[in-house]
Amino acid sequence: MRKVGFDFSFDPSKCAECGGKCCYGESGYVFLKIEEIALIAEFLNIPFEDMCLRYIRKVGYRFSLIEKTCNNKYMGVGCVFFNEDSMCCDIYPVRPKQCQSFPFWDSYADSHKNKDKNKKELIGRCIGVIT
Repeated sequence: MRKVGFDFSFDPSKCAECGGKCCYGESGYVFLKIEEIALIAEFLNIPFEDMCLRYIRKVGYRFSLIEKTCNNKYMGVGCVFFNEDSMCCDIYPVRPKQCQSFPFWDSYADSHKNKDKNKKELIGRCIGVIT
């Protein structure tokens, strides 16, 4: 898979092999829209309000999934839906668009000022990236 503006391609079939390395590490935000929150709530078979109270935090005018501290201290923090036992995302079929678009994020684009540094980090983290 290729995308204009990126000098690498991505093999999404590698996601099943990597152990969710894009789901844990340093603290960050997984932003999502109201429609995505509703879709995840439906997938989990919980009311929208419960979904928001249990799994969402407000960041300025946006919404993000909360994080959890990973049991393995070397993993840092992870997405609340990252399952450390299976090393997979518990909501993979309905994961937010931000997750679906990985690794084609602006920080890895050809036009980003730290492209080379960021790409080196990406290659070390994601086995699906092909240079």
